[in-house]
Amino acid sequence: MTLIRKYLFSASFAALVALGSVPGIMTATPAVASEIKYVVNGVPVTSYDIQRRTAFLKLQHRKGNLAKEAGDEMVDQTLRAAEIRRLGIKISDKQINEAFGRFASSNKMSAAQLTQVLQQAGVTAQHFKEFIGSQMGWNQALSARFKAQNGSMSEQDVVQRMLQQKGSKPSATEYMLQQVIFVVPAKERGQIGKRKREAEAMRARFSGCDKTREFAKGLIDVTVRDLGRVLAPELPPEWADQIKKTKTGGATTVRETERGVEFIGICSAREVSDDQVAKMVFQSEGTKDQQAEQLNKTYMEELRKRARIVKR
Repeated sequence: MTLIRKYLFSASFAALVALGSVPGIMTATPAVASEIKYVVNGVPVTSYDIQRRTAFLKLQHRKGNLAKEAGDEMVDQTLRAAEIRRLGIKISDKQINEAFGRFASSNKMSAAQLTQVLQQAGVTAQHFKEFIGSQMGWNQALSARFKAQNGSMSEQDVVQRMLQQKGSKPSATEYMLQQVIFVVPAKERGQIGKRKREAEAMRARFSGCDKTREFAKGLIDVTVRDLGRVLAPELPPEWADQIKKTKTGGATTVRETERGVEFIGICSAREVSDDQVAKMVFQSEGTKDQQAEQLNKTYMEELRKRARIVKR
């Protein structure tokens, strides 16, 4: 699902690197008494929430009645948050902080510099992180809704539709993958640096999937898992880019996860074209652009129709 890129990366902070290049953000907005402006299914949306969202819209150079737009956005975000909870979708603080860091990096800033810019603009890093978490969770909700709506289509139906639209059956890369996890229990996270060095050392020796278990024999708490056949559209988002740019016989960079530190070895990769691939490509591509916008609009209309929204 690509909607997060549309919303999260639409605001260009390049002009804000030199603090003060935007008038009126040299100092943070003074704290003022906050009052409830909306109650959404029993959840309050305050004037402070709306002020921060208004400041965020200004950073995006949005025009018009920003206070009204900010209020509408905060109502929608509250509705989305409730739906995300209902679906059991959980976005960790680690995921949010990593996305925050990536956004800062993409705009040639450190996380600390971005935090300062947001604070001086009256947005605050906390508000932006809440926005990021909401978008990440909503993307998952939209993906689940899309799959539910299109999962009933047979592979043959999908192939026929794609042939009509594009004239040929699509192909995708099929990977055989192996996951190597250096387990770090939550109570021992202080050892993460040591474990990361061990994982880096093993990754440096990786030259294919045949000898991985042999390398792991002398190491403590190392799990090697064969992931089997994985098509490119199925790759986990957090690993996809690394896997795609890693050659067969190589391994991705080591990264920290909730399990500890890990990397993924590329056992093999080949191009395949069949009905299952066609369906996956359709589902992957179908969440973009106009279809994604329409799905988002319809879903939000449903939530608003069922909601009890009181304006104070």
